[in-house]
Amino acid sequence: MSNPKKNIKNVRVDYKKSNIDFSSVTSSPFDLFNIWIKQAFEVDKDNANAFVLSTVSKDLIPSSRVVLLRGFTEDGLVFFTNYNSQKSNDISVNSNVSANFFWPQLEKQIRISGTASKINKEKSDEYFSNRPLESKLGAIISNQSSVIPLDYDFIAKIEEYKSNNTSSSIIRPDNWGGFIIKINLFEFWQGRPSRLHDRLCYNLENGKWKVSRKSP
Repeated sequence: MSNPKKNIKNVRVDYKKSNIDFSSVTSSPFDLFNIWIKQAFEVDKDNANAFVLSTVSKDLIPSSRVVLLRGFTEDGLVFFTNYNSQKSNDISVNSNVSANFFWPQLEKQIRISGTASKINKEKSDEYFSNRPLESKLGAIISNQSSVIPLDYDFIAKIEEYKSNNTSSSIIRPDNWGGFIIKINLFEFWQGRPSRLHDRLCYNLENGKWKVSRKSP
């Protein structure tokens, strides 16, 4: 078996699948976001909407995890979670978050900064009502981020709940719903040869997007 410690330092990939045309950039970052995420779905439809969400706790400890994008407009990015989770508790004391999309097949990355807040109950109800039965039950029986016994049997809990409820009778629990990230910074990163990567930035200043380029 190969030695991973030895292999890590020898991994080399020269990125050269695409580039950013800085002579013809869009005035709105959402236009480019739409183009890139569409390309991502074309090469990996099952994972294109996954992104790393980073939050900071009341003790200023950062934490990251992968979540799924469930909607986006120029108002922001929407994801859903348990409101008792660590990420939700972090957002309640510090609404500043970051999101990172990485699509290795395209050698593209989008870094995003913004502020997160809960979406309205009606939108959370609508999304929850369209989830598969098992996903609804999972949201109900899981007290996300809490400590549980090593042998806790979620399958048994789901089967028990199924036997006592129908899909139509299951409503969204109050401690589960959506967040929207209102964006103030985009950075579009395109891998390039010799590690001279393209970095196109959009900063929201006084309600307008300021475009800039960063050195790799």
